[in-house]
Amino acid sequence: MADLVKITVDGKEIEVEAGTPVIDAAIDNGTYIPHFCHHSRLEPVGLCRMCLVELETPRGMVLTPSCTLPASEGQVIHTKTPVVDKAQEGVLEFLLINHPLDCPVCDKGGECPLQDQTLGYGPGESRFVEEKRHFEKPVPVSDLVLLDRERCILCSRCVRFAEEVAGDPLIEITARGNQAHIETFPDEPFSSYFSGNTVQICPVGALTATAYRFRARPWDLRKVESTCPHCTAGEAIEIDASQNQVLRFNGIDADATNQGWLSDKCRFGFEFIGSAERLTVPLVRDGDGFRESTWAEALDLVAERLGAVIESRGGEAVAGFGGARGTNEDAYAFSKFMRAVVGSNHIDARMDDAPAAELLAAVQPRATIGDLDTASTILLWGPDLKEEAGTLYLRVRQAVQKRGAKLVVVHPRRTGLDDRATWKFTYRPGTGFGTLEAFASGAGDFAEARKALDEGPVVAVVGLTGMTEDPTLATAVAAFAAGLPDAKILPVARRSNTFGALDMGCAPGLLPGRVSFGDADAVAAFEAAFGAVPDHAGLDTSGMLEGLANGDLAAAVLVGADPVRDVPDGALARRALEAADFVVALDLFLTDSSSLADVVLPAEGFAEKEGTFTNLEGRVSKVNRIVAGPGQTQPDWSILEEIARRMGRPMGFDSAETVAEEIATVAPAYADLRWRDVERKKPEGVLLDGGWYTPKAPAGPDVDADMVLHLARTLYDDGVAMRQSLSLHHLAPGGVAYLHPGDAERLGVTEGDQVVVVGSAGEATLPVRFDPSLPAGVVYVPFNQAGVPSLGAGAAVEVRSA
Repeated sequence: MADLVKITVDGKEIEVEAGTPVIDAAIDNGTYIPHFCHHSRLEPVGLCRMCLVELETPRGMVLTPSCTLPASEGQVIHTKTPVVDKAQEGVLEFLLINHPLDCPVCDKGGECPLQDQTLGYGPGESRFVEEKRHFEKPVPVSDLVLLDRERCILCSRCVRFAEEVAGDPLIEITARGNQAHIETFPDEPFSSYFSGNTVQICPVGALTATAYRFRARPWDLRKVESTCPHCTAGEAIEIDASQNQVLRFNGIDADATNQGWLSDKCRFGFEFIGSAERLTVPLVRDGDGFRESTWAEALDLVAERLGAVIESRGGEAVAGFGGARGTNEDAYAFSKFMRAVVGSNHIDARMDDAPAAELLAAVQPRATIGDLDTASTILLWGPDLKEEAGTLYLRVRQAVQKRGAKLVVVHPRRTGLDDRATWKFTYRPGTGFGTLEAFASGAGDFAEARKALDEGPVVAVVGLTGMTEDPTLATAVAAFAAGLPDAKILPVARRSNTFGALDMGCAPGLLPGRVSFGDADAVAAFEAAFGAVPDHAGLDTSGMLEGLANGDLAAAVLVGADPVRDVPDGALARRALEAADFVVALDLFLTDSSSLADVVLPAEGFAEKEGTFTNLEGRVSKVNRIVAGPGQTQPDWSILEEIARRMGRPMGFDSAETVAEEIATVAPAYADLRWRDVERKKPEGVLLDGGWYTPKAPAGPDVDADMVLHLARTLYDDGVAMRQSLSLHHLAPGGVAYLHPGDAERLGVTEGDQVVVVGSAGEATLPVRFDPSLPAGVVYVPFNQAGVPSLGAGAAVEVRSA
């Protein structure tokens, strides 16, 4: 911990860490200092001069910016003197010389620091009567952000964020003097995955979001704190709504998770909530299509058909997919429905695209996101965080850039962190076990990186690098990391509430509260509170799909799941659902999977229901309701309760909070955790312990093939939520086959030519792009892109010219 020093601000003595900017020290202790360029998460630059204070020195009082003044022992600072007041008046008068007086039509009006500080610290009137400067406006600096250069006060917050935090230095101050303005580079848009943050931190209305521009005034908005519905990091957000419509998300500065930042997917991916394509009434299959139904008819039909399957073949003939798209309460109700009502352990929230459930839910020693800040070395063997976990990417980047951590990246191609990696190792998909063996032994080029991992503290960020990777490789990497002298493991998976769903028992080998079926004593203790659970072995997603396809299973329950689009082998998922005797889906939309169901029940979505969420470090936060669901939608837990009652086995839930109360009673890892406890700790949430799983290193074969497939997710894809978020959907990269130039030459193709990629489950004809970061013999195809058939999870593929 840094040394503490005592300083005096306006006669009040305070104690702060040495080196803290005086402006932060003063504000944190109740003395506000006006400012524009300063932001606590950015490096100080002293550009706007609005934060001027007087500092007592041996030579008298000195006027100095408080943002660039580090706190030191014995400082005496004055923030409210005639000299300071006059200086701040002058700063504001100069800023307003060219600033247009268009507050009534400016999106920032009503929540604008320039407005507020002009009222509180300004001169009251301007002596400037000449013509103000004019620029063309608005200028689209990206697909999501518009720039009004006349309003810009050149604070450089956007420029510094893009360079210091996001690592995308695509926006800059150009020209000089009166003509200085923000600009992007020629033919280079501000195509950052984090561009929306510049809109939130802009102290004026110079940067506005296309999704919110001219939509509402701040005083018309209702606001509520919640948790991001897209990422597993559990970012704290504020939801703003008006007239029962969600209009924007803003980041909340929660130090434990996102520090105020959001990826553009998290910030702008709210439009699906108000989509006109939302399901509003139950649908029942009628021939090749659907007809609208009443709730009573649809629920009776579901209870009858599921009951018939259970009576004829037993509950173990029913498969349950999903649980990760809703709240913990929804996931617990689904888990209880499958085990206590249906009598089946076949349930999985992972869509065959994540590591072992035990690794994700209960690994020990488990790292927190904050542990990245103090790590000496970070090992990243998992997905490209910039594509799959944006705010975690920013946190790792900050740890390396600002705190000096060493970074080891192991991945099949370039990643967003390569420019900050101390060591980067690239390998062919399917050869991960051999690469890990060489890495662990410190052989050859791995020697220095391996030595660094013995010098803790180490945080190992572990997940699947791609969809064709053997899932047990992540377990092997975690086992290697667990054996290091001073290391913790931070498991990574996608699909927002995956970790909460696994904690609620939406996995074949886990019961609610991280209870393992392999621990007989823990199961017995759980059953004493919950009731008896089925004793047959549960199947994971791929096992359930194979069971449905070959007739071993007869029915499926989908809760916010779209396996046809989400599992690597989408063709198998389609065959499985088509072969099932009965399928019921609870969803927001008619997806590729729910369109194959016999009954589709309309569910409430994010911002339409209350509950809790658990992130990748085991931190529980609140999800809050601010708008009503469209039409006749209901929350998942309520729909499942109604089906259970009709099947003669009610679960006893009459509100989401009663579900939470039962979780606190029966789930060991969540013992005595109530909503009020989570609310009291917002926005940080409550960090839970309860890890018991020590990974053991499995052995796996490497794939020997001429060409192998790297199938990986991107930030934007053709998933249903992105498809219905119109501001984002067009940003998906689309179907492309990335090849090393050497492989392209060997195949006789060049950029723009078509190749046929033949995978284990299908083939796709795709245009070629060069990617020199790929190892020889690897083709990279972004997963779940519009119009691209499923290629399957097999690493070995055939690639030929089309």
